[in-house]
Amino acid sequence: MNNAEAAHYDKVRAIFDILNGEKEADLLLKNLNVLDVHGETVHQGSILVYDKRIIALNPDEAILKVKDVFDGRGLYAIPGLIDAHIHFESQLAHPTALAEAMVPCGTTTIYAECLDLLSAAGKEGVEAAEALFRDYDQLPYRLYAFAPGKKTAASVTEAVLKMEPVIGLGEFEHFTYSSGNEDDFRKAAWVRAKGGFMNGHWGVTALSDMILNYLPAIGVSNNHDVWNEKDIEKSIRYGLPTHIKFGVGSSEVIKVLLRAIVDRKWPTDNFMLCTDNISIERLLTMGHMDWIISLSAEMGINPIQAIKMATYNTARSFHMEDKIGSLTPGRFADIVLTDSLSRINPLYVFKDGELVAKDRKLLKNAEIDYSGMCKDGVKGLADLRPEQLDIVPLEVSEDGTRAKVYLFDVYGRGHAKFYQEIWVPLTDGKVVAEHDGVKLSRLSVVQRYADGERHIVNGLFKGVHVDRGAVATFWPAPKPYFVVVGEDSGEMCHCLKRVDSYAGACIVTDGKEDMAVLPLEIYGVMANMTVKELTASAGAIDAALEALGNRNEGEPVVNKLLSLFISLHRFRFMA
Repeated sequence: MNNAEAAHYDKVRAIFDILNGEKEADLLLKNLNVLDVHGETVHQGSILVYDKRIIALNPDEAILKVKDVFDGRGLYAIPGLIDAHIHFESQLAHPTALAEAMVPCGTTTIYAECLDLLSAAGKEGVEAAEALFRDYDQLPYRLYAFAPGKKTAASVTEAVLKMEPVIGLGEFEHFTYSSGNEDDFRKAAWVRAKGGFMNGHWGVTALSDMILNYLPAIGVSNNHDVWNEKDIEKSIRYGLPTHIKFGVGSSEVIKVLLRAIVDRKWPTDNFMLCTDNISIERLLTMGHMDWIISLSAEMGINPIQAIKMATYNTARSFHMEDKIGSLTPGRFADIVLTDSLSRINPLYVFKDGELVAKDRKLLKNAEIDYSGMCKDGVKGLADLRPEQLDIVPLEVSEDGTRAKVYLFDVYGRGHAKFYQEIWVPLTDGKVVAEHDGVKLSRLSVVQRYADGERHIVNGLFKGVHVDRGAVATFWPAPKPYFVVVGEDSGEMCHCLKRVDSYAGACIVTDGKEDMAVLPLEIYGVMANMTVKELTASAGAIDAALEALGNRNEGEPVVNKLLSLFISLHRFRFMA
């Protein structure tokens, strides 16, 4: 035998010996109510673990030899939860900080995009990927990643496709794949040759029939971009395993999708659950996949089928049902113990048969230093002038009393228009920031590095309001842009220049003095902080804005503002 064959021989022989009482197993979890996702039933029993995997259900304890025994005291045992699609950077935390907030929610596997970080890294994209994935196998969750399908050079995508733990190609860019872009053809060819997966992207009812056929025809493996019943109908009709998502924004979006599944009685085997984008604050206060499963059950989906949508269905979609997604022999021992199936309460979380979280506290984490990924800011706004942030009407009424301007809505994406053109009062030639009797703040979208005339879009904003001062933040992918919210152009300009001194940050100013600063030093998209530090900094931003008149609900303001960049890119507000 060669070395690989000998190693496998030792393992299969060891399993045989353990089951015959001649060798010691690692762990026995007993007194459980075990969820069988295949038969959609629950049975009383025990689970035996050896070498990170389940090797038996209900073994003969009379002959069993085992190192450790865990008494489940009648708790339900369900498979470790799986997020079918999450953007690594969306929560601003690096991989080990993410673990602190996510794993105690019962999540043991994620399928992750990393396109924004690698886009932000630019020419250092390959090096950034290597640093991001360093020691990924030491994390207390299972990580599968996708090479960037958009926002980066094709050469970066090609290199990242060859890395571990990359299993395929991330989101394509609609504006290029719909026009026959050569780089997109090459990326698709590379991942097809590798036998990897391709993530779909774009609300399918917005696609032409040609593109809607083209994506599954070339091998796109799934679709996470559905926003309504018609999107779901088309997605499943064209054979796309469909992700139901909840992330930054209004919870009404996922409720619309779940209500459609229940009302239309679509088989739940078509669906997986994912977050797409989610904040650390949301993880800590509401939960992760545990919360989404519970909401699905509350909306009328059978609880076991809801659990399957965050376990077995996802594993099967990525052809990994032989490794994860069920509590059966041969699968990794990723196990969550909960006292309810309809309202998931992850009391104990095991990954590879090791207890990694208890009572929503992480017990084990990797020790990985990401400080080498921190970058200094390269300033680009030295010549920015306050008057460039003044709102210039798109149109003025004949009597000169009204102006047409843009209105942006932080919660507009997906269930209402992200932006509108509205009429507002015009007094002495100046726009009055008020619509339908409601006072609004101003928003400016500002290009960081200008070669010639700087691209700036000014309008009104619904979602964050200040009576004075300003708040600004920055996102570098796919193009480096700032957004700033405020009342006065001079204050807004000053706040922007403060953020410009960092690689990335969210900063609140008042009277041109810093009130709160959250630096995003890792390529301008991640904070080099622990979860405690990150939530404290995000909380300081919210507290400073509250003193300036904002009344925040839901996500921290920093996450609300950063979510704008997705829509600004999608609706072509970046040059």
